[in-house]
Amino acid sequence: MLPSLTNAEERLLLHYADPEAAAVGEDLSAKTLSALLDNAEFHGILPIMLRKLQERGDTQLPRGAGLRNRLEYLRQKATIATGQSMLLQYHGDRIMKGLAADNVPARIVKGPVFARKLYRNVADRPFTDIDILVEPANLARANRVIAACGFELGSNEAESYELQEFKWLEKENSSLLVELHGDLVHDTGMRRRLSLGFQELRAIDGEATDTPAALLTIAIVHAAGGHKFHRLQLCVDVLQGVRALQSPEAERRLLEAARMAGIELELAVVLNVTGQLFDESRALQLASRIKPDLSIRLARRLITTNTLLSVNSRDKLGSRLRRDAFRWIQRLARARPQIA
Repeated sequence: MLPSLTNAEERLLLHYADPEAAAVGEDLSAKTLSALLDNAEFHGILPIMLRKLQERGDTQLPRGAGLRNRLEYLRQKATIATGQSMLLQYHGDRIMKGLAADNVPARIVKGPVFARKLYRNVADRPFTDIDILVEPANLARANRVIAACGFELGSNEAESYELQEFKWLEKENSSLLVELHGDLVHDTGMRRRLSLGFQELRAIDGEATDTPAALLTIAIVHAAGGHKFHRLQLCVDVLQGVRALQSPEAERRLLEAARMAGIELELAVVLNVTGQLFDESRALQLASRIKPDLSIRLARRLITTNTLLSVNSRDKLGSRLRRDAFRWIQRLARARPQIA
């Protein structure tokens, strides 16, 4: 369980989590900084916090050998994580070349693309796997290519076809994970209403690739469809995706993508809680563009800032129950609320 944070400390954590916010200027006690580091590591936003602490300078940090040693250890871990991300990218590029040679249309999604396209400092967004998306009809061919690149299947084949998600581990280094997807929504109960696959992303992008609307759509589905808001990093990706929408045309494409993929509920809820967490008015404005039906109103009451911040705190059971209830709303919700 994570150390408890006061309301003021939670605001500090969110300030550290925001890649575009300036480094925190106020003095912190060793106890407060240690608690913030624990929470930042759990929530996947530690690299951003470490960068900001370094920008401020170690001379401004609380005294204490224990804290300084911990910071040095965390910085070394962050450096290793950056190296792991680079190694994953190398293998991802190898697999993509193999897929292209076999005429299998594919695209890498999430981690490395978010890092490159949405973050000014690429090291702010390390990743622990490579996600490759293909059309469902091409899953078998893509699996053969990944196997030929030195990976072995780490998930049950029949179950993987049902979920449209295959987990591949590098034979010589099992810490290297590649996930092959036929759809970024794996919950079969939810897939009757929402789906985000290769063809949907191609339609969102139009003639371009990895457009802001497509990246934000992926981030929203990742936060609410793939995971259940289990850490702040998911909402930081969404925050950066909102900031990347630079025009009314990009916003229009996003709303059209939500309607096409059936993720109006997810868009309204994810953008609403992200806007509240980071005081981002554009996220709140975009969320309000979806006409709220009963499912959206209920979901907004469940997915709050407290739900995300208490994922691994003393109220973690309450957070888990609220997030589980949200998943059932997703499964039972009617499709296609109307865009206002």
